[in-house]
Amino acid sequence: MAQRTMQRTLSAAIVLALCTIAQPGGLWSWAGEGGSAVAVSGAEAKPSANSPAPASESLLPDGWRAAWKDPPAADRPLQIVHGIRLDGRWPRGIAGMGVVDLGGRAVAGKSRDEIALAVMAALRDHGLGGIVCNVAFDQYLRSEEHWQTLQAGVEACRRLGLVVWIYDEEGYPSGAAGGLVLANHPEYEAQALAYDPTLPDPFVLRPAYEHTHASNNYHAARRYINLLDDRAVAEFIRLTHEAYRQRLGAYFGSTIQATFTDEPSLIAINLGQLLEAVRRNVRVVDPLDPKVRPLPSVPWGYDLAQQYRRRYGQDLLAVRKSLFVGDSAEDRRVRRQFWSLVADLVADRYFGALQRWCRKHGLASSGHTLWEEAVMHHPALEGNALKVLGLMDIPGLDMLTSDPAAVMHSGWLTAGLPSSAALLHGRRRVMTEVSDFSQKMGAAGPASLDAMRATAAWQAAWGVTDFTLYYALEDRPAEAAKAYGLFVGRLNAVLKPAQWQPEVLLYYPIYDLWAEYRPVAEPLSLASQSPRAQRLVQSFNRLGQLLQRHQVPLAIVDHEALARASAEPGGRLKLAGRQFRAVLLPDGAEVPDPAGATLADFHKRGGTVLRDGAGKDALSANELLKAIQPRFRLDPPQEAIALGQFSRDGRTVLLVVNVGRTAYQGSLTGAVAGTWITLDPAAGSIARAEAHPSTGLPLKLAPAAALLLVTDNGGHEPGASAPGVPRM
Repeated sequence: MAQRTMQRTLSAAIVLALCTIAQPGGLWSWAGEGGSAVAVSGAEAKPSANSPAPASESLLPDGWRAAWKDPPAADRPLQIVHGIRLDGRWPRGIAGMGVVDLGGRAVAGKSRDEIALAVMAALRDHGLGGIVCNVAFDQYLRSEEHWQTLQAGVEACRRLGLVVWIYDEEGYPSGAAGGLVLANHPEYEAQALAYDPTLPDPFVLRPAYEHTHASNNYHAARRYINLLDDRAVAEFIRLTHEAYRQRLGAYFGSTIQATFTDEPSLIAINLGQLLEAVRRNVRVVDPLDPKVRPLPSVPWGYDLAQQYRRRYGQDLLAVRKSLFVGDSAEDRRVRRQFWSLVADLVADRYFGALQRWCRKHGLASSGHTLWEEAVMHHPALEGNALKVLGLMDIPGLDMLTSDPAAVMHSGWLTAGLPSSAALLHGRRRVMTEVSDFSQKMGAAGPASLDAMRATAAWQAAWGVTDFTLYYALEDRPAEAAKAYGLFVGRLNAVLKPAQWQPEVLLYYPIYDLWAEYRPVAEPLSLASQSPRAQRLVQSFNRLGQLLQRHQVPLAIVDHEALARASAEPGGRLKLAGRQFRAVLLPDGAEVPDPAGATLADFHKRGGTVLRDGAGKDALSANELLKAIQPRFRLDPPQEAIALGQFSRDGRTVLLVVNVGRTAYQGSLTGAVAGTWITLDPAAGSIARAEAHPSTGLPLKLAPAAALLLVTDNGGHEPGASAPGVPRM
């Protein structure tokens, strides 16, 4: 499980288990104490495929109806399970589905394959579409017994029509192959160039271990590989991915559909130390040296200086002091060049290498990065978060809370980055690793079904399609788990084939942060950085939250993507096959050419380019909305309503979600003329609604409720005329 240092608290008493068997009405029921198990059906009765659709379902287009009525496995959530253990004795310290002690009763006399089929059928009957799994952590990658058990589980999934993703590490962060990479090649360990001005020679090249995420996470203190080293990544793939291919390759591209990489990073940054109460429960694989002091550090690689000279024609060692100190234009130029190079190398050598391997073998690459919600951390952790996520076929996020009100804060960036990365590369699917971890650790959990559904719908409004879960099945009744799986499946039945349609681009100021970022010895914080860096980040975050809270769908774009855009007549910016009506720039952001020239041309052609200011010059919500003129507005306004905008088969599709704690009653105004189909993904109900010419489309949303709205106009956009019909 991926967990952020400083933000997560994990008790070693949490234990992972794979299945909940022995539930009345489930896969197995008991004949009596000590008796044998009798198989019974846990599936609900389904109407015949030839039965006529209810009148409400007939409102849906033909191609949508079946998936809404009975979402397929591919549209349902996947449970994360770290190893298929059929004896019920699960590893400690992993948050997962919960403990189930089979006691030998349900499995007595059964073969491995029969037990695996029972386990996977139990998951299916909880509303799940499959699993994200790995070979067991015990004797990781080295136990043929564990490989055979995993194969039995995957075969069971094949028989049941369930989906399988491969989790690529023994814990996290991904890349270590459970420590086997460095056991074979210690020279592949992550390196840091540290700066100690108290020394005659202030530059120290040392392993990046103490005071890093490698030694301060909740899974294990374990040395980590260098993601800048292509040899290290090749060894990780050889030990891990090739091992899965050798044993499970026959399932690739069918049952096994993707791989999941978890929080890989460049490591050379202090994220803060674990609390001692937590640390004492974390396994220590590689002892820490207490004499190693925290120092300002940057990542280093065996050929980094050579690559720098090749790209910039300059000796990096001669200017390396600028990576740590200095405010001159030259200092900033060196820093910008360094981090730009680092971003390209880690994108290609780690994320690109995984993607290329997966594509070669019929799989999609997926996963998520570290501290995605903290933009100031992006240069040091992966160079450019938007770039590396763009090299995942299904870019992802880590959503640790299921408090719908909380996701409206930093969650906007956590979801916006992978959704934008997918959009910028012409892809649709986006993954979330979601749980109620924060609620449970804060004694406020487990999350209720309503909270889980609202959190899912909020993410779907941002374009998320693939839900991977750390919710513990033992935390809620089976009916609640089934209801959640059905809810996610219905969202995907409508939205997964649709195209996410943000209206506005928000500029991601990574180009500026490369120049501003200066490493510090203490845990990195925004307050430790330059005033300009603080203005950039604060303005960027404020603009994103303003847009989200006023129902303006947005995508995030950097200078590299903007350089690929083109200005179109009528004040539209064309990028990745989409058209945008406005670009927002954070306070102090510089847009280099050719992206700057593109923006100038866009503005010249009537496009809207807005630059935020500071203090009294900061853009207000009213100024933003007046300039942008979003297609849809709420009357009365309500900041706790999220809105996702999509198109499918020529129809507008909206998802509105109330993440607040009070009910909303009002209207959706703007381009809403005509008749709409309303779909409730929780109840499954479908109805028609008519927009009033002057007051708009009536809208009522209970707390944590979500509603899908689809134009019912023969496939024409709302507010537009049908062929041959004059627009009034």
